[in-house]
Amino acid sequence: MSKFKKIVSLGLAMMLGVSLLAGCSGASGKSGEVSTVQAGKLVMATNAAFPPYEYVEGGNYEGIDVEIAGKIAEKMGLELVIEDVDFDSIIAGVQSGKYDMGMAGMTVTDERKQSVNFSETYATGIQAVIVAEDSSITSVDDLSSDTKIGVQQGTTGDIYASDDYGESAVTRFKTGTDAVQALSTGKIDCVIIDNEPAKAYIAANEGLKALETTYVEEEYAICTAKDNEGLLNGINDALKELKSDGTIDAIVEKYINSEG
Repeated sequence: MSKFKKIVSLGLAMMLGVSLLAGCSGASGKSGEVSTVQAGKLVMATNAAFPPYEYVEGGNYEGIDVEIAGKIAEKMGLELVIEDVDFDSIIAGVQSGKYDMGMAGMTVTDERKQSVNFSETYATGIQAVIVAEDSSITSVDDLSSDTKIGVQQGTTGDIYASDDYGESAVTRFKTGTDAVQALSTGKIDCVIIDNEPAKAYIAANEGLKALETTYVEEEYAICTAKDNEGLLNGINDALKELKSDGTIDAIVEKYINSEG
């Protein structure tokens, strides 16, 4: 190969290397380079109808997950971008590379781990049962295959109720709000949903209450694509720092009164 051809080849190789790097965020964490969907941004898929974890107020996204995600992005030197989507489309979107991560009060399950990776957990959740104040259902033990159970499609409430009581007992709704509305109008007997959103729904709808007995306890984490270990490591590094310095506890306390 001539000296001229060697110079041209070297130049092309350098240009190719630059173009490939341009497709990455250029951010770096303690565990190395972090690749994201959009350069310089961290795209989070959520379902903003899940107070106090994520919701819309005054045209802005608010909530525990929103604030924690913002701190993670800050630690990683990235700009947080939030995409509000149907809950049951989050994992598929992360898996396909449409979003960097999914964060929506999402519980780690064996089934979900087959499709995505999960970060360290950052919060504990409880599945509660909402019923009408005059309901004959007084505890979780009263639920059966004959109970008309409302759930938000794709949530762990949906998964657990379907496993425990059968598909015929479960009515799926696009949002928790839709499920609670069906309960208020007598179309279903109860709603199984995370405890904190349950509190918000009960406060906004007269005549409803939550059973005192807990249905299921679970832990929340952030999901990422299986082929993006760099991003997962970067998120975990950020979470460790935010846990150790008390930031996550402060955010959770801001939205959930620990004395209540």
